[in-house]
Amino acid sequence: MSRIGRLPIDIPAGVTVEVAGQAVQVKGPKGELNLTVARPIEVTVEEGQVLVSRPNDERESRSLHGLTRTLINNNIIGVTQGYTKGLEVVGTGYRVQQKGGSIEFALGFSHPVLVEPPAGITFTVEGNNKVTVSGIDKQAVGEAAANIRKIRKPEPYKGKGVRYAGEVVRRKAGKAGK
Repeated sequence: MSRIGRLPIDIPAGVTVEVAGQAVQVKGPKGELNLTVARPIEVTVEEGQVLVSRPNDERESRSLHGLTRTLINNNIIGVTQGYTKGLEVVGTGYRVQQKGGSIEFALGFSHPVLVEPPAGITFTVEGNNKVTVSGIDKQAVGEAAANIRKIRKPEPYKGKGVRYAGEVVRRKAGKAGK
């Protein structure tokens, strides 16, 4: 039996979870999220808890059991606390600034790079080299942060580029001089 999948999810105060067939809707103080559960998995709400069960022990059912429970738990955390991901801009002349809701990067290109936030995501800039991506959907926050990092990944020789907060970049030695 799945150790993660069989754990009940407690529903905090101020959050409602509605199950209609394979659709799960989670509403909370920060917003609402919807999730479509894969076919063999069943979700029920009983006594302030969400229970995820599977009908059989086939390989597909076992793999979806823990995943479904984790996705529902992530939605509940998202509508109560939200998710944030930090990014750092490292390099001489590299900087970021807020332009309304979007952000503008100077990353050594011949032009500034303007990044618009996706729906449900907000960008905040601290100083001129730190960006915080926040929202209620964990997957959307991670994807938005990854797309920003993709603009200029940290390079291994000087470590310049956009990196996640706390990310350790492996450095290479470069050419040996005479």
